[in-house]
Amino acid sequence: METPESNFTKLGLNLPPAPKPLGVYKPCLIDGKYLYLSGHGTVQDDGSLIIGRIGEELDIEAGKMAARQVGLAMLSTIKANLGSLNRVKRVIKVLGMVNCVSTFERHPYIINGCSELFAQVWGEEYGIGVRSAVGMGTLPDNIPVEVEAMFELHEGA
Repeated sequence: METPESNFTKLGLNLPPAPKPLGVYKPCLIDGKYLYLSGHGTVQDDGSLIIGRIGEELDIEAGKMAARQVGLAMLSTIKANLGSLNRVKRVIKVLGMVNCVSTFERHPYIINGCSELFAQVWGEEYGIGVRSAVGMGTLPDNIPVEVEAMFELHEGA
């Protein structure tokens, strides 16, 4: 039987280190059967950040890959705090924020980098939730993408 953990293994990807809070907040919070993840950035395997604005330093494809990297950072936080991706039943909501020039209009395409990763890990039925993708004039440390999300946990998980 396929599980989120086995699906992730098949992708052959690495998880970056779980990001540490850079302010006064919790990276994740469990409330009953729900898991809330604070906004995550573009943490890479070596702990550094992908930096740059879409439409200036980064093109649309680099932006989409940055959003995928944010998704990996979020998976790392889940594993660090819950022990396994298998404890998550489904993705409920994703809010993707794109640091871009004011004329950029393809925010959903960028955030697909994260959403497609979640769909690969949890499958299309459980890995695709509701979503917003919006443009921002700036993001912390000039990262190109920030994503926050809400998940449903398995009962008794």
